[in-house]
Amino acid sequence: MPLKFRIRLIPLLVTIALVILGVSLAQWQTRRAHEKEQIDEQMHQRALLPPLVLGSQAVIAKDVAFRHVRLNGQFVSSLPLYLDNRALHGAAGFYVMMPFKIQGSDMHVLVARGWQPRNAQDRSKMPALATPEGMVQIEGIARENIDRVMQLGQASAIAPGAILQNISAADLARQAHLNMQDIIVEQTSEVQDGLQRDWPLPSAGADKHRAYAFQWYALSLMAIIFFVVTGFTGYRRGKVSQ
Repeated sequence: MPLKFRIRLIPLLVTIALVILGVSLAQWQTRRAHEKEQIDEQMHQRALLPPLVLGSQAVIAKDVAFRHVRLNGQFVSSLPLYLDNRALHGAAGFYVMMPFKIQGSDMHVLVARGWQPRNAQDRSKMPALATPEGMVQIEGIARENIDRVMQLGQASAIAPGAILQNISAADLARQAHLNMQDIIVEQTSEVQDGLQRDWPLPSAGADKHRAYAFQWYALSLMAIIFFVVTGFTGYRRGKVSQ
């Protein structure tokens, strides 16, 4: 007896929706994997370049991202900022952020100085922050921005000691009325301040995105298989009941 297939409208529409959703999400994850790979290649190429000395001339963020940079000047110690929800090796903590005034100019750079753990009893209680005084030279990696986290509630105003979810150089320029380079520098040089500078690699995760893409493609395929199998089953049941 030849097999026959019964098409039912609602299962067909659900299957089409699942396939479209699965393929769309799989393609998005694939694009994310390509982006991570491009970042990784860019990082390797720019790591070979000599350190870029940042001065009063404004730079274009995308042109210097992932470059080793060198700054001469002094920290604006009156304006420490703390980025919340930043874990390191599974421990909760903060990124310590601070403007850095470039020597001989009014240009500033927002520097991610390092990571410090969160006080388990009082989240708002920060340890004493050791900041080098006077003119210093620091080195780091230029970034277009610091990885963002989910904003919980309304963003806090930028003020000395503020605990923030996210920040950009543009935010600091607007609220603190500072002339800012449009980048953030992740400090790598040691200045004996007790902060940890084990920065996460922005390129990490390409394989993870490819695995997610495979899962979404598999979901689309399973939806089609389920529709086909239940179509034959539905036909046989409908025939028996007649």
